Amino acid sequence: MTRTGAAAGNKEDVVYDVIVVGARVAGASTAMLLARAGYRVLMVDRDRVVRDALSTLYIHQPGVAALHRWNVLPEVVATGCPPLERIRHTAGHTVLEGTPCRTDGVPAAYAPRRRLLDPILIRAAVDAGVEYRPNTSVNDLLFEDGRVVGVRTGSVRGDAEHIERARLVVGADGMHSTVAARVRAPVLLQDPHHTCVYYTYWSGLPPRLRTFEAPGRWVATIPTNDGATLVAAYFRQELFTAVRGDAPNALLGQVEKTAPEVREEMAAGHRLEHVHGTGDQRNFFREAQGPGWVLVGDAGHHKDSITAQGITDAFCQAQLLADCVGDGLQDPESLSTALKRFAEQRLDALLPAYRGTLKEARMESRVPRTDVPLGMEIDQELAIP
Repeated sequence: MTRTGAAAGNKEDVVYDVIVVGARVAGASTAMLLARAGYRVLMVDRDRVVRDALSTLYIHQPGVAALHRWNVLPEVVATGCPPLERIRHTAGHTVLEGTPCRTDGVPAAYAPRRRLLDPILIRAAVDAGVEYRPNTSVNDLLFEDGRVVGVRTGSVRGDAEHIERARLVVGADGMHSTVAARVRAPVLLQDPHHTCVYYTYWSGLPPRLRTFEAPGRWVATIPTNDGATLVAAYFRQELFTAVRGDAPNALLGQVEKTAPEVREEMAAGHRLEHVHGTGDQRNFFREAQGPGWVLVGDAGHHKDSITAQGITDAFCQAQLLADCVGDGLQDPESLSTALKRFAEQRLDALLPAYRGTLKEARMESRVPRTDVPLGMEIDQELAIP
């Protein structure tokens, strides 16, 4: 089947092995790994400069272990974001303290600002040989006989289109993925929205990773760069309209009800930025692959941010895709087999955390807890009088 917008051409016209659409954590890490494997990679992104993204920032130990394995972790640490080696979780009258679960000997989690993390990954991709084009939009995909063979690009300003061809197009362009829309990627699994979230950055808070829960409420403090702490408040989805109408006061009110100790600490500091937030906390798996295309990161799978899994999932998917492709990209049959293997293993790897996240996102307090947030190894349990 040939779709509208397809361009004629021969296999000899292929210039790139891979075109990656999107240059944030999923796209940049995928492009870097495929370039390190020896492939010629083009990476495009709509943004002209890298800005902060809507994000909880937290990178779980498997994600930190990936950064270490890729020799990128030293740059992340050099940004000054503190190592997060202890977690304190409060649920009703129970307080759990412990450490994040180690992965490959990595003892700490990190939560760098995205305006610092994403450029580090982009630089690593470029150093690996990736051709990076910011300020470039993908207007359409190229199809031949039902197979994706490239993209039509233009600048965000609407300049003339260019045709770029590749053996594989990677959609790493987020939850509202253009690539997913153009290939009509089927939704394999979808669940209702459960929460909305609002957060800001605050000065003067102790550099402690803490989470607090109560029925219908959830609050977290996540230390990040420059002495700032991300303070996040989660609300049930049905409250989104009301919360959005007065987000700063709604956030403060949620903190005061759920984590009064944090609200007292906030009085000694001040808000550093405006309040960020969203009610679009989708929960889904899309089909991950098809002829000539594959989805990574939020383009293929998204879940509520209450468990802060997004960045770590993106890194794991990037590594999994590179491992599955191996040296088989040049042969269409080998590539097809590799992409199917990636899709199967992605679902196996991410489905348990997806189900666990939905359980957390319902915010139905369970005390004492049979599970713990953020991959925590408990070494102390306290009872609040």
